[in-house]
Amino acid sequence: MTRFSFVSLLILLILLAAWVASPTLAQAQTAQNNRSVAALAATWPTAEFASNHIVVQVVGEQNGPDIVLIPGLASTSEVWGKIVPALQGRYRLHLINVRGFGAYHAQGNATGVLGSTVASEIERYIRTQQMVTANRKPALIGHSMGGQVALRIAADMGDDIGRVMVVDSSPFFPSLISRGATRADVEPLARLAYQGVLLMGDDMLRSAPARMGLELGEGADRVFNGLGWQGGDRRVLAQGVFEVLTTDLRHRLPQITAPVTVVYGWSADASSPRAVVDDLFRYSFMNLNTPATFQRIQGAEHMVMIDQPRAFERAVLAFLR
Repeated sequence: MTRFSFVSLLILLILLAAWVASPTLAQAQTAQNNRSVAALAATWPTAEFASNHIVVQVVGEQNGPDIVLIPGLASTSEVWGKIVPALQGRYRLHLINVRGFGAYHAQGNATGVLGSTVASEIERYIRTQQMVTANRKPALIGHSMGGQVALRIAADMGDDIGRVMVVDSSPFFPSLISRGATRADVEPLARLAYQGVLLMGDDMLRSAPARMGLELGEGADRVFNGLGWQGGDRRVLAQGVFEVLTTDLRHRLPQITAPVTVVYGWSADASSPRAVVDDLFRYSFMNLNTPATFQRIQGAEHMVMIDQPRAFERAVLAFLR
């Protein structure tokens, strides 16, 4: 496998929001999203928490252990649709939605940094909901960019977080390409990507997902045109793309005291980029004081919870035990 082919795949995954959907398309999906959410539970009350940066939905056992689920770039809580039924009978689930992703209006996320702000708001939410007690601490599950947010929260809150699962995420995504990569190496590309999202026409934003999916094969087509990527406000998407490419949290890993589980897609096919990710993920998390638990899921790509929902459910249940 050439370095170029692996770089190309990773950049496609990270920059997917650049080709996803304009705000117009995201608004057109609202009715479909609402129907799928309603099918998961009779009522999904919105948490009594005012924020210009996140919206939280709460579902499950009112007195159960708390789990905070954080979606990735351009995704909403819909990506957890297949795992929620397996958890809601025992746990209290707090489903985070980032303003500016999907049909959620950008509000405070229209300007300024995104990842650290979202992390701070989730930390404030955890405090105001009194999830941390002498006997209970919340668990965090974050996908992709949401995994980076979960790592920030765990580093900030230390012993107040019970455990962390990151799903196909890295504290520094370029380290999945080259161990020696630095922010300076990728920042020029990140700035171009940022401008590209802002300047790309609506027609391109609407049509490119299907085209890219067809070029990458049937599995990718399901992801590009499914619930995994729901578009949103291009200002928030652009900032998200820039930060996912340039955020380096490896220096913060020693501040995490909660046990960390890393779940990622894997392939036994030697010709697949997914066949070589084991060592790359292990290298990315080597700065943790307590070694992470690594769980690869065969047949999954970036959207692990959508690609292999049953295997992902087993991984989550084992993580919670």
